[in-house]
Amino acid sequence: MKLLYQISIFSYTIAIHLASLFNEKAKFWVLGRKNIFQKIKSEIKTDETIVWFHCASLGEFEQGRPVIEAYKMKFPNEKILITFFSPSGYKLRRNYEKADYVFYLPIDTAKNAKRFIDIIKPKKAFFIKYEFWNFYLKELKKNNTPTYLISGIFRENQLFFKWYGKWYQQMLKSFTHFFVQNKTSLQLITNLGFNNVTLTGDTRFDRVFDNSLQTTKLPIIESFKNNQRIIIGGSSWPTEEQILADYFKSSSNPLKLIIAPHDVSENHIKKIEHLFHNNCIRYSKATEQNVRDEKVLIIDNIGILANTYQYSDIAFIGGGFTGALHNILEPCSFGNLILFGPQHHKFHEAQNLIENGGAFTVNNNNELENLVTKKMDQLTQIKSNNLQFVEDGKGAVDIIMNSI
Repeated sequence: MKLLYQISIFSYTIAIHLASLFNEKAKFWVLGRKNIFQKIKSEIKTDETIVWFHCASLGEFEQGRPVIEAYKMKFPNEKILITFFSPSGYKLRRNYEKADYVFYLPIDTAKNAKRFIDIIKPKKAFFIKYEFWNFYLKELKKNNTPTYLISGIFRENQLFFKWYGKWYQQMLKSFTHFFVQNKTSLQLITNLGFNNVTLTGDTRFDRVFDNSLQTTKLPIIESFKNNQRIIIGGSSWPTEEQILADYFKSSSNPLKLIIAPHDVSENHIKKIEHLFHNNCIRYSKATEQNVRDEKVLIIDNIGILANTYQYSDIAFIGGGFTGALHNILEPCSFGNLILFGPQHHKFHEAQNLIENGGAFTVNNNNELENLVTKKMDQLTQIKSNNLQFVEDGKGAVDIIMNSI
């Protein structure tokens, strides 16, 4: 199994180098790791106490962020080092003010892991959600470095729980403690004989709850709302955008609509404009005066979506048709009714919110229109329930900080 793991790592590296010839994201992945050890060694000071947080991408970073910030507040003299596997996380958070260092994670080989750990000499290491890199974990254990999994999620189909999963289970022995999100994860990991496990819930609840109390006003969107109901396509993909466009065309009295796409490239923004026959306005071209009577607003930038949810009433979140559902807790923290596509079963917060009556699955335009019409009179109650759902879910950060 170790050989297969090494072959898979090697094959992935070769594949992404080939993909970098024509794929921009793969190109950033490769270029970001060029001379990575020289960069790390030149920046790290040998007399510093470093705490290492590793995130796969932006979503995992948002889960780790409240712990990072709580840790920095508690131990201001210790240096925070964050690594990312994906370019999307690195590019957006490389200048994160709470981090002292932000790097790409060198590919997981025995040589790289030893070299990386020898340079940074972490006091503690934190892996977010489901990041399991064999050689890094083994090197941390070899150095007796306290190592934690934050907001961990375990599912029966993971390799740890297969009949041939003994080798993968060895990785888990490198962790000092597991902080898991749900009872299923707790049960699965304890069934393997691990007792160093605590059920904390999802750290993102703490993050979104705090954000909802510290909003930034957006005058242009406030003017666009103009005291009317709004449905927003949050981190939308083409499928959600098509459904929203069909809804807008077919409904006799559609709600005002905001599209905040996952892809804000010029080419994609033009495609969205085409869906609405250009009967829409971009945020970058909007003013408080010219946006008031518009019906469709397109957010063509990155960074304001979380604050935009304070103005919307219904959020149709992207990724539910691909199995990569985006953050539903952000709009929930503002009391939005949550909608998403059918492929949401890997996301336990989506399941819980459905059971709580605050979220629904949408497959097409007809279902969207029927749900909007049916739930309009219930939005006030749904808002109250969803706000309570978020407040009840917070507290994971305190549990983690008290434990470590």
